[in-house]
Amino acid sequence: MSTKRPAGPVRWLTSDEERAWRAFRRIMTAVQTGTARDLAAIDLSEPDYEVLSTLSERPAYTWTLGGQADKMGWSRSRLSRHATRMEARGLLRRAPDPADGRGCLLTLTAQGLATLQDAAPTHLESVRHHFVDRLTPADLAAIEKIAGRLGLSTADGDPSGPAERLTR
Repeated sequence: MSTKRPAGPVRWLTSDEERAWRAFRRIMTAVQTGTARDLAAIDLSEPDYEVLSTLSERPAYTWTLGGQADKMGWSRSRLSRHATRMEARGLLRRAPDPADGRGCLLTLTAQGLATLQDAAPTHLESVRHHFVDRLTPADLAAIEKIAGRLGLSTADGDPSGPAERLTR
């Protein structure tokens, strides 16, 4: 965390801005807590599911550890330790990255793909229960618009979801 203070006077949040910020934080906490609890019931963590689902969408079920870490907002060392635990469970395989002597590739194993296929219905139901089904189509469109305004990609060019791609 930076200890350097911004130049100029502090721009305090207005009452409306503070309420919106706090509401956003409550939403994130509630949705993440609910989906994490539902995944834990089937012996997966949110990071496990994130890694498995991302690898399932990549060519040859493989991606660099650095690319995955960036997508998750994690350091490479944190993801490396997590990937070691996932590899011990047979969910993925690590290999040296020929394009980066210091990096490695993560590849989804057959067991990892089967685990993801088994978990996807539970996860999707959880996302629906804790988030999607509680919102209107206009709410969902507004969230996507906000994500775009914040510079966050909301689409990968493929209108189907990861679970649909698994069955193609």
